[in-house]
Amino acid sequence: MKISDNTSIAMPMRNLISIVVAVAVGVWAYFGIVERINTLETSKQLMEADLLKKAEQTPKNLEMLMLIEMNSKLLEKHQTQLDENIHTKVLLTEANKKIDKLQVDVEKLIRKNGNH
Repeated sequence: MKISDNTSIAMPMRNLISIVVAVAVGVWAYFGIVERINTLETSKQLMEADLLKKAEQTPKNLEMLMLIEMNSKLLEKHQTQLDENIHTKVLLTEANKKIDKLQVDVEKLIRKNGNH
């Protein structure tokens, strides 16, 4: 059998239409899938860009830094007060010792003067 451009093929019209419809459905499905992939990729890129922008947003970061700084100042203030109270406690302890010694000395003087 010789095949050339003049070779004729007998095919029922129903089969030819079926092949054309099958090719059309295949092409339509292919382009539908490609479009869906492009849509998903675009959505992903937009979402990543939004996440990057939100990560770089500074108002919340600045607010957090301000709160940290405020808490740090309060902590320093409380530490200073605590240190002063510790020094005050030491001074009060020293004063109590001196008062006790003075009481003993006064009692000795009273006994000494009372015996005369």
